[in-house]
Amino acid sequence: MKIIPIISFLIPGLLLSQNTIPTDFKKIPDILDTTEYLYPFIVPDKEYGYWRVLTNDPDPEKAVIYESQMPDFMTINEPVPERGFFQKCIGEKCFSYILACKNDRSVYFSNEKQLRDFIGTVDNLPEAILLAKTYGFTVDTSNKLGGSYKIEDRHISLYASKFKGCPEIKESYFIKINRKTGKLEAKNNGVYAKDENCISL
Repeated sequence: MKIIPIISFLIPGLLLSQNTIPTDFKKIPDILDTTEYLYPFIVPDKEYGYWRVLTNDPDPEKAVIYESQMPDFMTINEPVPERGFFQKCIGEKCFSYILACKNDRSVYFSNEKQLRDFIGTVDNLPEAILLAKTYGFTVDTSNKLGGSYKIEDRHISLYASKFKGCPEIKESYFIKINRKTGKLEAKNNGVYAKDENCISL
């Protein structure tokens, strides 16, 4: 009968020991948990005359999230693709896509793999976070287990998060991204937070 109290005492300690972040990892800045603020840091792998990140908002002016410097004499009047990356819902203002100009021709990037191709080599932390998002990971700046990073010559490493269910459970993942190839490796570190106060519809 004494075994149960001992086990219940040890389990929290074991979980805590697994959920420690190396001291050389820094907290991801709060502003970088907003996807729209990541796009200006993209350094495309290929050269484009200009490029824009848009949503499928029917108002052309409200649709633009970010645009690179564009020559004054050029305009873009292209149809909106049927789907894009980071799909949030069905209908208007539900997804994003990139419209670029290469050799005076329009080029679309309208799914997660195409976004990874557009980014190419991973030049900085915002690009690494965007790449991780294409695989379903998010940044939780409220906890280093879901929002910290380390930049090295060949790799960018992240502690990122995945949310699931109601009650909401947050799982920590260790992610290693090859800066040259964009290849991502991920390891699940287990649950680090649970919110009982979610609302199910």
